[in-house]
Amino acid sequence: MTISRRTFIKASALATVGARISEGRTPVTIRQPVAQRPVVISSSNHVRLEDGTDYYNGIRATKKAFQLLLEGKDTLDAVIAGVNIVEDDPNDISVGYGGLPNEQGEVELDCSVMHGPTGRAGAVAALKYVKNPSRVAKLVMEHTDHVMLVGEGALRFALAYGFQKQNLLTERSRKIWLAWLEQHSDRDDWGPSQVPIIPEPESAEQRWIRQIIAERPTGTINCLALNEKGDLSGVTTTSGLAFKLPGRVGDSPLIGAGLYVDNQIGAAGSTGRGEEVIRTCGAHTVVENMRHGMSPLEACLDALKRIVHFYPGRPDFQVKFYAINKRGEYAGASIWSGAEFAVTDARGSRIEPCVYLYERPKKK
Repeated sequence: MTISRRTFIKASALATVGARISEGRTPVTIRQPVAQRPVVISSSNHVRLEDGTDYYNGIRATKKAFQLLLEGKDTLDAVIAGVNIVEDDPNDISVGYGGLPNEQGEVELDCSVMHGPTGRAGAVAALKYVKNPSRVAKLVMEHTDHVMLVGEGALRFALAYGFQKQNLLTERSRKIWLAWLEQHSDRDDWGPSQVPIIPEPESAEQRWIRQIIAERPTGTINCLALNEKGDLSGVTTTSGLAFKLPGRVGDSPLIGAGLYVDNQIGAAGSTGRGEEVIRTCGAHTVVENMRHGMSPLEACLDALKRIVHFYPGRPDFQVKFYAINKRGEYAGASIWSGAEFAVTDARGSRIEPCVYLYERPKKK
């Protein structure tokens, strides 16, 4: 089912329609977007620390990018500066420094950038030892005739441009990785001694680590910007699926999958299970939907339905799409309820809920 624009109320973007449109038992909460420029959106990147305190890195990224747009900076420079905050934050275990490693304990970073005014793009994948892959991806775009560099080649390129090698595995991420090693299999030698001992009470840190391992974070931050002139750019940067096979590449560095920008139409990006986004060319699909007249919300929901179409039941993973069109309308949508995204525009910075296909079952 395609959601008609006539179903949208002609009111404030903050108004939420109380009714839900159903596809079978699929709930979709309808929100009214407002077209305005400039605007920056991103994934929420909610960070929760061991002591229970939390914050949204998406808000930090969009605020920074928006301020740079007001200063007249290029849209790509703005979004890269925004996500650099997240790449540098060791508490965000899904992006950059402190990101969760692959199964061998090595942090491999992926990123793509795309510049609307020129249509050019750059990307790096499986990049080690450099915490800001977004900056390296921009250099690939600006100083080579390639679009993507990977692995050792990407590292050598970064070092040639003055980046310094550093260990990206923080003590926090190392502890999480070791805890995962100890419990992910009972057929190897990783794990507690077989000698019976009296267990000690679980600490707050141990409980926090156990919850992270159970969720197996996919992480990532996607950030999209539209300036007052109508120019667009985007970036998607990640440390990838936690404990992945070495060399695994998700959707984030793939132009047309985790990111796509068409300066005449709009921009889109994704977070969540990258393999599903890759095989549906997710971000490109969203932008092409907008080209054919869909709103950002309609475009994102359609792309999500293409993913779930492959599954006879309901998929057990999450995918989120984010989109802005040329007019300044924006949306965030997800397979399952509970997802959020960050927005900064003339009305300030805020977290908004993603529209979703399915209500997430309540935990028992």
